[in-house]
Amino acid sequence: MTAVEPVPSLVEQFKGGLDAPICLTWEWTYACNLTCEHCLSSSGRRDPRELSTAEMKAVIDELQRMQVFYVNVGGGEPTVRPDFWELLDHAVEHQVGVKFSTNGLRIDAERARRLAATDYVDVQVSLDGATREVNDAVRGPGSFDMAVRALRHLADAGVRQPKISVVMTRQNVGQLDDFLAMADEFGAQLRITRLRPSGRGADVWDELHPTDEQQHQIYAWLVEHGDRVLTGDSFFHLNALGSSPLPGLNLCGAGRVVCLIDPVGDVYACPFAIHDAFKAGNVREEGGFARVWRSSELFTELRQPQSGGACRSCSAYDACQGGCMAAKFFTGLPLDGPDPECVKGHGAAALSHVDRSGLPKPSQDHSRSSRRAVDLGLPAVPAKPCDSSPLAAGA
Repeated sequence: MTAVEPVPSLVEQFKGGLDAPICLTWEWTYACNLTCEHCLSSSGRRDPRELSTAEMKAVIDELQRMQVFYVNVGGGEPTVRPDFWELLDHAVEHQVGVKFSTNGLRIDAERARRLAATDYVDVQVSLDGATREVNDAVRGPGSFDMAVRALRHLADAGVRQPKISVVMTRQNVGQLDDFLAMADEFGAQLRITRLRPSGRGADVWDELHPTDEQQHQIYAWLVEHGDRVLTGDSFFHLNALGSSPLPGLNLCGAGRVVCLIDPVGDVYACPFAIHDAFKAGNVREEGGFARVWRSSELFTELRQPQSGGACRSCSAYDACQGGCMAAKFFTGLPLDGPDPECVKGHGAAALSHVDRSGLPKPSQDHSRSSRRAVDLGLPAVPAKPCDSSPLAAGA
């Protein structure tokens, strides 16, 4: 009898890349009314080269042909584009779902009612503190009230399960239960993501990333509440902490199942790695996005079997897969090295040998020159000396 070859796991199949991304992040503008200290895309000022309405619609049409199920739309603040609602309608008409992130600026009662009547659209309101004090210290004065006002409009209009999107920081880990209660209050779903040292986040990562003790706290909380919370696969590096794997894809999907299109059409392997080292092409080039996704040299390389480097010898490698590529890159660690937040302490050891003065900078920076200096106005939480873990975006 002929032996039957085992079917590779879904994760193993994903490692070789897909004909089209499962989803992609698409930043529609760098313009933003806020100056969040941890903004992964260093947003603020509009780039005059950003894609025109016609070019945006052409990309949407291409995504429909590729059968991309949905896009994560962000920025900047995407709703400040004058053609935002026109583009949203075009995507819906072409069966491309949109999950857009907003700080709440343009979500008034009328637009909330419009969203409630629209299919294929999911709204995420960014909020990085369950209290005004914690949120506004990072996102800017008035941002808490603006986000809560938007959530109230969405709830009153009957928008089905909007998302409250939270970047976990040292200051808000203790508010996880409060965030969940807030989501329940507004008929929303909580989504928490990891703080990456990307964009302006690189400047404040040392001050904001959760401590070793808080990493354990996040893991334990997700084990208990994970069925009610979305994570965007942010925390797979924490899987090495226990026998209960966190929900989601245990894999760095950069260039394999996900990627980023920025406002000027540049395509990057990862939403958290806006750097020339991870730029695969531009949608304005011949062949458009499909050619970049399917044929770029960078994506082809990322889809090859990875060595795992020194991490391969670690007993936890199968659980964490070596962690986040972007987090390693922007903290000066090799891509086949440990995640800077490795829960076995390998990242902390590796970071101690990094020359922090020579860290790579993002290729795009649209921050306004009037950015305020970081002043969290909160008591510092000292990092624990650790032999089990160290230390972890948008607007």
